[in-house]
Amino acid sequence: MTTVVVCAGGPKQELCSLTTLQSQRDVVFIGADRGALYLIEQGITPHAIVGDFDSLSDEEYQLVLAQTNDQQRFKEEKNETDTDLALLKAFTFAPQEIILTGVTGGRLDHYEAAVRSIYRLQKEHPHIVFKIINHTNMLQFLLPGTHAIYADSRYRYLSFFAHEEPIKDVTLRQVKYETTKEEITLGTSRFTSNEIIGTSGSISFSRGICLMIRSID
Repeated sequence: MTTVVVCAGGPKQELCSLTTLQSQRDVVFIGADRGALYLIEQGITPHAIVGDFDSLSDEEYQLVLAQTNDQQRFKEEKNETDTDLALLKAFTFAPQEIILTGVTGGRLDHYEAAVRSIYRLQKEHPHIVFKIINHTNMLQFLLPGTHAIYADSRYRYLSFFAHEEPIKDVTLRQVKYETTKEEITLGTSRFTSNEIIGTSGSISFSRGICLMIRSID
């Protein structure tokens, strides 16, 4: 399974563990703007770099340019964000999973833009798993159906939120707080901070888009 990791240029302390991902097989790294420098600083050679690179000095840009044979530089005046351009580049590697990091913390408009992009892309490409991951959280959107959720010591807590419309017929199994055919309404916090019991749990629902957030604490 090919995983593409897109590293954007948000605060460095917010990044997920890139070295952990580097140790896995079939992982492609794309640097978006300053995210390209973050990858190189951690000893990772980007498979591609994308963006206007306005956050890099000339010296830093030459450094990242020397580390890859695949670079796309765009003008600062453009319709897409650097992150969006990097996500488009990710599709050229035929991934089964796309992980986005470096978009939390810092500018809230960039974070909101990233969440909206992941939401749109998940609906357009249901066969690909999209995740936003930082050092303590993992965020992804779930489409109607049944989803297995595997226990992970890095993410003890599990929360579900309705995105844009209520979620219908929500059934949770093998979690601390189980439900059967209930509804997650817009604005509710009732489905926050659940926990998986055993090796895996599951969620199923018939309608709506579910925002799932897994957290360390």
